[in-house]
Amino acid sequence: MSLSSLHNFTSMEDFHLKKWRLILGKQSDPEAGIGLEGDAAGMDNVLEALYNNERKGDLGASSPNVNRWLGDIRQYFSTSVVQVMQKDAVERLDLQRLLLEPELLQLVEPDVSLVATMLSLNKVMPTKTRETARMVIKKVVEELESKLRNPLRQAIEGALSRSVRNHLPKLNEVDWNRTIRLNLKHYQPDYQIVIPEIIIGHGRKGQSLRHVILLVDQSGSMASSVVYAGVMGAIMASLKSVRTHFIAFDTAVADLTNEMKDPVDLLFGVQLGGGTDINKALGYAKELIHAPSDTILVLISDLFEGGNQGEMLKKAAAIKASGVNFIVLLALDDKGAPSFDKSVATSMASFDIPSFACIPDNFPELMEAAISKKDLAHWAGTNPRGLS
Repeated sequence: MSLSSLHNFTSMEDFHLKKWRLILGKQSDPEAGIGLEGDAAGMDNVLEALYNNERKGDLGASSPNVNRWLGDIRQYFSTSVVQVMQKDAVERLDLQRLLLEPELLQLVEPDVSLVATMLSLNKVMPTKTRETARMVIKKVVEELESKLRNPLRQAIEGALSRSVRNHLPKLNEVDWNRTIRLNLKHYQPDYQIVIPEIIIGHGRKGQSLRHVILLVDQSGSMASSVVYAGVMGAIMASLKSVRTHFIAFDTAVADLTNEMKDPVDLLFGVQLGGGTDINKALGYAKELIHAPSDTILVLISDLFEGGNQGEMLKKAAAIKASGVNFIVLLALDDKGAPSFDKSVATSMASFDIPSFACIPDNFPELMEAAISKKDLAHWAGTNPRGLS
């Protein structure tokens, strides 16, 4: 039975019929038997322009057409749907140019995927677009920072505090507030004193410092992970209790540590889309390690090595054997399970280097586990996104 033969059903059935007509497109109703009016007709037009394969590129080459389409989708659809349609427009209709025109860029709904696409166009972005692009990226970065800053700060500082807790403190190292709270149950009313059973100390100055190296693969497949890693790196760089390095790499290595004060500058320093030389990146990171037992190396990569794989694995094994807490994140984003080199991940696992994906919301918990020197393979196994 064709869709057009159902147009005389009851109003509720008519509603569902029109909804399916919008989903399936005009080709499902060649006789135009299902009438669409008002907003439904407008929705149909913008969907057809994007998803009707026979009319690929129907938005046309002119800015006014793209401008109108961007405005229409914001009128008819929710923000989350608009973001998906923008991403599809860039991929299906080859509309990267819309990100190179400031007038159009002002109309888009910013999200991590859009920022990743913009960063991939960084090399060809005209000067007139750069400031608008910064504004778009800044909006996304600020939203991510407001969401992730407190959880990440609390997780890191809490783990560091616990890791240096001193139960045999000298008098000048006693944490009196915590000691009294912990021992209130030993209060002696007759003497009006607390007799402490356990004494907690602050720990010695500098004992809590950790060195975190974020080694970030900037090949095109890792685009969204690079955005999240940039924001996480900037947050950690603001904490005095950790020393953070941010190293981006493709076939070359770029140390962007000095850019972490401004995550937008940091992301603009990334050059997405190159090849991958993990071996070279590990060689650079190895030179930064001076206290292995206090160092956490997070390699964010899908492990598809374009350089010398044998030498890369030797370096990874040596770094781990030196006492570094070495973690591989196959993805740091909200997408599904990533494509990655399973044979390299297996080799990493044989060195006791876990490899797994991690959603951004779980990154603070991961850093807490790493600082506390917990079993990260076990952590990954209990994590819904664990792939170890």
